[in-house]
Amino acid sequence: MKFFGTTWVNHDNGYALRRVGVAAGSLITAVAAAFLLRAAYEGLQIGDVGPFLSISVVVLFAISSAIAFFKTWESFKYRRRPSSDEASLRGLKLIGFIGSLIAYFLRCLQEAPGEALHRAEYEKALAEYTRRRSARTGNPAARRPKRKK
Repeated sequence: MKFFGTTWVNHDNGYALRRVGVAAGSLITAVAAAFLLRAAYEGLQIGDVGPFLSISVVVLFAISSAIAFFKTWESFKYRRRPSSDEASLRGLKLIGFIGSLIAYFLRCLQEAPGEALHRAEYEKALAEYTRRRSARTGNPAARRPKRKK
């Protein structure tokens, strides 16, 4: 949501343009990263490291990208709990950053990434604020003291 500020609330001030920008940026970055990984793979082929290591690298990046995609997609729906599982997967998600970029791209086609989660929290907070505010009767300091009989 850092690219959207508060424009996601009312979908104003260039919200659609920002969504297009984030989608294009994440797709372009994912494609550039894929070319970079391809160059690294070709470097392994030139170095003649053998088929086992070459296949292992491809499988590692594929699995890491899949895990990063699903964890990123899940984070758009649910608030992450601070747990040891998330901390232990951080390195794996870093290796599979292409999956995270693709998740951002696909989510931008529907809404701002994380908008549904933020909107639900915002509406809940707004309802609580409205409820608390409506219960107040005014400024307590401005009240007159009660007369004694």
